[in-house]
Amino acid sequence: MKIILTQEVSGLGTPGDVIEVKDGYGRNYLLPQGFAIRWSKGAEKQVTVIKRARDAREIRDLGQANEVKGQLEGLKVTLSARSGTGGRLFGSITPAEIVDAVKTAGGPALDRRRLELTAPIKTTGAYKVQVKLHPEVTASFPVNVVAAK
Repeated sequence: MKIILTQEVSGLGTPGDVIEVKDGYGRNYLLPQGFAIRWSKGAEKQVTVIKRARDAREIRDLGQANEVKGQLEGLKVTLSARSGTGGRLFGSITPAEIVDAVKTAGGPALDRRRLELTAPIKTTGAYKVQVKLHPEVTASFPVNVVAAK
């Protein structure tokens, strides 16, 4: 199935890219979620509009992404979670909780889908979390998980 991406999808591409995906993936996930539209000659004309808007936005966003990267790298984020013996958490820390903790620590608002966790956080301790702010800019910041009292 040939589709046109309307949003950035990790592993596939950026808005305006025309790609070929398996029918089920396109029909059951990308199209209903609004990440893509079906390819057609009329939709092909929309690609130029999407790409032009992306190019104008990208220049501004690169500078902004570097500013946000600077803010994040100077941030100390602490999360408290209920834990048992040995520092093992009841459940795990989700990207949404990390985004909330960044905001309460005085950091910028982030999109939880752009956080890149290598493994689920299930124990107390210090972790490095990466955020893909822009296709060329990735920031990493420390997150300290402590036991709740």
